[in-house]
Amino acid sequence: MRVTLKDIAKKVGFSITTVSRALGGYDDVAEETRRLIVQTAEEMGYRPNVVARWLQKQRTDTLGFVIPTFGPRFSDPYFSELLAGIGNEAASHDYDLLVSTHPPDTPEEAQAYERLVKERRVDGVLVTRTRINDARIAYLLEQGFPFAAFGRTQVDSAFPCVDVDGGLGVFNATRHLIELGHRDIAIILPPPNLQFTVYRQAGFYQAMDGRGLVVEPAWEESADLTERGGYAAASRLLASARRPTAIIAGNDLMALGAMRAAQARGLSVGKELSIVGFDDIVLAEHANPPLTTVRQPIYEIGRQVCRILVRILSGEPLKAQECQVIFEPELVIRDSSGSPFG
Repeated sequence: MRVTLKDIAKKVGFSITTVSRALGGYDDVAEETRRLIVQTAEEMGYRPNVVARWLQKQRTDTLGFVIPTFGPRFSDPYFSELLAGIGNEAASHDYDLLVSTHPPDTPEEAQAYERLVKERRVDGVLVTRTRINDARIAYLLEQGFPFAAFGRTQVDSAFPCVDVDGGLGVFNATRHLIELGHRDIAIILPPPNLQFTVYRQAGFYQAMDGRGLVVEPAWEESADLTERGGYAAASRLLASARRPTAIIAGNDLMALGAMRAAQARGLSVGKELSIVGFDDIVLAEHANPPLTTVRQPIYEIGRQVCRILVRILSGEPLKAQECQVIFEPELVIRDSSGSPFG
């Protein structure tokens, strides 16, 4: 049988109002009275009505996270690691996490955000894989709804975000290949509408231009951040009469697809063709051969972006440098990259 406020009030000899306010943490209840009521409630096994608390506080104690991915499930370990960071940080602040998946830039995705905001299903929203002109962020800014993002955009208004210096990451990866002796370097970029594609492409060009190397137009591909997409893009690069000696992929899944495409053609990855990824997901270290990649601290980024949102919801003021946190990536050299001279 469920214990009610009335049951507790009868037990301690105070009014239902006093019991309610004591359990709600109001400071107009004497400390001795509050301790008695809280102790009695615990002993009686009282569990508050969560819906009633939501209505009282006008809060849900829940954060929303719409994962932009195709299909009924997501297979990218990047999202699993990011979600773990977000979820663990949310739980440490007593927030629940409402997660859904919708294909990016679709009416279904837009409707998901509208439901979260208009129906007040959550207190705030976390956004990832930001786009150059991001309708999600424009909508949240227009509605004045609390959010924090993993990634920057080109919207006019400032907003709280965490990001990685992807340009620096790809610059270092390209320079690593050049120092190994590679000159014929191709790149498989993420989709062009994503903001981090702009930075990663710029890092590639900066490194190539800095060494006086020409970027062959035919060696610049784009794919959808999946292993299948990387396989298809690498297959096109390797089918040309003059193939590159190295490929940089916009994420690890595409790099793993590129490795599979190379091996399907009998090429030894790390010897006859070097491949570099970006992210350092768990699969990268256990690939055959282990994948050279640019590591971004995905789990910590998830925690950090969630931490910022929680601070916004608590009304805690943020300094300018705390509203935009940029992590520096790390190049992790493994066996998939080697000298083109054998």
